[in-house]
Amino acid sequence: MSKKIAIVQSNYIPWKGYFDLIAAADEFILFDDMQYTRRDWRNRNQIKTPDGLQWLTVPVKVKGKYEQTIRETELDGMAWAAQHKKALQHAYGKAPHFAATMALIEPIYAQAWTHLSPMNRAFVEAICDHLGITTTLSNSWDYTLIDGKSERLAALAAQAGATTYISGPAAKDYLDEAPFTERGIAVEWFDYAGYPDYPQLWGDFLPHVSILDLLFNVGQDAPTFMKTGRP
Repeated sequence: MSKKIAIVQSNYIPWKGYFDLIAAADEFILFDDMQYTRRDWRNRNQIKTPDGLQWLTVPVKVKGKYEQTIRETELDGMAWAAQHKKALQHAYGKAPHFAATMALIEPIYAQAWTHLSPMNRAFVEAICDHLGITTTLSNSWDYTLIDGKSERLAALAAQAGATTYISGPAAKDYLDEAPFTERGIAVEWFDYAGYPDYPQLWGDFLPHVSILDLLFNVGQDAPTFMKTGRP
């Protein structure tokens, strides 16, 4: 029986391509045993506003020179949640599906989160459910980790019963396919090309923003502007 696995770090309300990668897999492993990296997608993302692109950043506590995993990373309080909601109101208050999308995410903002990983997962799960994506989500700590960048990924995939490992195209620069081949696992490269434009507020179309932009603007039609909803 075939089984496709993808393994990626959690992001803060990521872009539509992240959700298409989830949808392409039978199981999606959130790889938050990886080191936390600053100025990355782990705790921030972009939205489109009347003043251009704006970062929404979740403040986190860091130890030394960021010597901690994503899983270990703590949030620096929850005061930022109100600021993010205010920014979303400013950017998307006039969007056709503002109320419905805010109703989806407000309960997550309302919780008293202490760590980044479970909060990121909560947003991802809620949006997957909203989009009709039924892929199993799991955590890297559900499995045994070994040393070696590509070896670790291959071992994770094998433990999950993978016959195919789906990777984002950026990994072509560093992924060694040999550990996968040794375990009888095919490597498939996901293609983020070919996304259609969708109705978007505030000037020229900008594609690489948080999926919230898509949800606010087109609502339940979002999958038709993703690979998820097209043949």
